[in-house]
Amino acid sequence: MAFSGTRLSLSYISRHIWGLQASLPVMGYKSAVSLGKIYPSSDLCITTLQTPPKTEGLNFSGYVPMDRVQVSYSRSSGPGGQNVNKINTKVDLRFHVTTADWLSQELKERIAEKYKSRVTVDGYLVIRSDKTRSQQLNLADAMDKLRHMIHTAAHVQKIPPAEAEERARRRHEASVRERLRYKKAHSLIKQGRQNNECD
Repeated sequence: MAFSGTRLSLSYISRHIWGLQASLPVMGYKSAVSLGKIYPSSDLCITTLQTPPKTEGLNFSGYVPMDRVQVSYSRSSGPGGQNVNKINTKVDLRFHVTTADWLSQELKERIAEKYKSRVTVDGYLVIRSDKTRSQQLNLADAMDKLRHMIHTAAHVQKIPPAEAEERARRRHEASVRERLRYKKAHSLIKQGRQNNECD
């Protein structure tokens, strides 16, 4: 150990620190929202082919294959400065409903029935988005609209039991009675005020 007075030599300190670092295991900080914690069962390798989730019956998985939908871009309308004249930001997303093999037959029938006014003569469901001045954000918005439309079409309304309907009817009648009682009391108060003014 080389001392110069009461100070250690600089070379000794640097050698000692590097020796400690080499012997310690490499540790890193992982955030609570890191991919490994969000998707613990995934290997997170982008070169591995992932099998897309299947849609069975009315249970839509949320997966929309991009190679089965047609995406076209055009000039957007509205304010936006010179960007409007330069970049095609408006997104038209369409897919053929009857030949969409990534949806179940039951789901395709429900989509065709629910959105028949938005399906073209050729059988294409068209979704447009020009919400932002970014092409990618508009594409994400159009995909979000498509997923929402499919989930809405897949939703089955539950039929309430007879007891629940009877309870709802009684509550409605009670609220109507209470409203009429309040109106009558308010009317009497106003009539009393008019009579006092006449006196």
